[in-house]
Amino acid sequence: MGRLFLVELEGRCYRCRFCDTPLALADDVISRTFNCRQGRAYLFSNVVNVTVGMTEERVMLSGTHTVEDVFCCRCGQILGWTYVASHDKSQKYKEGKFVLERWRIAEEVTEELSLNGGHHGSSDPDNS
Repeated sequence: MGRLFLVELEGRCYRCRFCDTPLALADDVISRTFNCRQGRAYLFSNVVNVTVGMTEERVMLSGTHTVEDVFCCRCGQILGWTYVASHDKSQKYKEGKFVLERWRIAEEVTEELSLNGGHHGSSDPDNS
């Protein structure tokens, strides 16, 4: 196999849960309300570091779509799918977009977030 070159993302991003490869910027999330067979999914305008599978027709909750499965380019794990074409005019907005299943991705936590709400020291009340 050849050398693998990954696109690094700057800013808050989502990563492959299995190998930590950067996949998409948080700013590229279009919708967090998608559902799939395995639960919740997010619709993205753009993703990186993925490969796509064979084009196929798939009957989904929103109708019949032409889709391609999306895989992590590093570990090969299936992450979701991309919409190639929609047969329903009301679903055309999905064309060219990517759905990543929520349980297959992890949101990167930035260092700016504080786990203790910005308070330093002990969480015990002062008993002086």
